[in-house]
Amino acid sequence: MKAVALPSIDFRAVLRDFQNLNPRDVGAWPVAPRLAVLLGLFVAILLAGWWFVWLDQWDALTKKQQAEERLRQEFVTKKKEAVNLDLYIQQLNEIDRSFGALLKQLPNKSEVESLLVEINQAGMGRGLQFELFKPGAEQVKDFYAELPINVRLTGNYHDFGAFAGDVGKLSRIVTLNNISIAANSQAKDGSLVMDAVTKTFRYLDEEELAAKKKAAQAAKGAKK
Repeated sequence: MKAVALPSIDFRAVLRDFQNLNPRDVGAWPVAPRLAVLLGLFVAILLAGWWFVWLDQWDALTKKQQAEERLRQEFVTKKKEAVNLDLYIQQLNEIDRSFGALLKQLPNKSEVESLLVEINQAGMGRGLQFELFKPGAEQVKDFYAELPINVRLTGNYHDFGAFAGDVGKLSRIVTLNNISIAANSQAKDGSLVMDAVTKTFRYLDEEELAAKKKAAQAAKGAKK
């Protein structure tokens, strides 16, 4: 089988075709220059279309694809939340019940005085002597107020421990903080002195919460 011979190209003849071209008579140009011009125009049109039309469309398509992916993720997330909605409601109800139970352990303003009496009686019931029982300034928090009480008691170590246990068993929340125990230098019976800060808490009533919210809004407006 004979091999087919490829036609040879005379590059010198092609170069001569590009010489002495008359720009006013394009129709008389040789084939090679006319093909080159057409190819150049085609490439220029493609580049212009890409720059002025397709590039913006490509950016818009990319943004749409990103938005589609974001919406898809949101759909999956919301679908999971919808499937677990009953569980979330149950957990929220449990949190509300737990919060309500804790809130009931905080006395209101009128019950604080009786709670202070209970703390005093808890110490006296263990045979302790109060040398100091001084309520401090009330500190207002988010939805409750904290009342520190500086106390100093004399007694023995065992009674101090029993007193701390009794305080923990009170129906209201009471904590003992900054406890220090030292020998009673003014007694010869081996008794001890305990200094501590007893903290109790009360919840703010609706009027106090409204006033606190109003003050916060006023402070926020003043900063502007």
